[in-house]
Amino acid sequence: MSKFMRLIETIANSKMKQLDFGDGIVLYRGEIHMIRAIGDRPGMFISEIARYFGVTRAVVSKSVLKIEKSGYVRKVIDPLDKKRIQVYLTERGEAAYQAHNTFHLEKDDYIFAHLEGLSAEELEAVSVFLEKAQQMIDHHF
Repeated sequence: MSKFMRLIETIANSKMKQLDFGDGIVLYRGEIHMIRAIGDRPGMFISEIARYFGVTRAVVSKSVLKIEKSGYVRKVIDPLDKKRIQVYLTERGEAAYQAHNTFHLEKDDYIFAHLEGLSAEELEAVSVFLEKAQQMIDHHF
């Protein structure tokens, strides 16, 4: 249990850690995940991003403004509804998006290889544990 609690604390404390993806791309975890969401679904509205992350539109607007000022995204007013703003990656944002994907391919392959080697029963045990762990995290954070 102490290993699990250490993992939870590490994850909780990593929110303020910046990641360096090379080529001058240094972003906080929240920023790169915002870029990933926009890269996965170009033209998302601010409200859609908020629902995706389970946060308010104000939080998303502030985050988008920050990464827009850094040149990663651009906002476009919806021509059908002037109150709605769509968000797209810029060339710099696309580079960050690709660097993030490469980062995960290089850093995470060992865990996927491990999971592929587990039996169905072992995978079920992992799945149940992760569901319970998520419930615990939901209650604490």
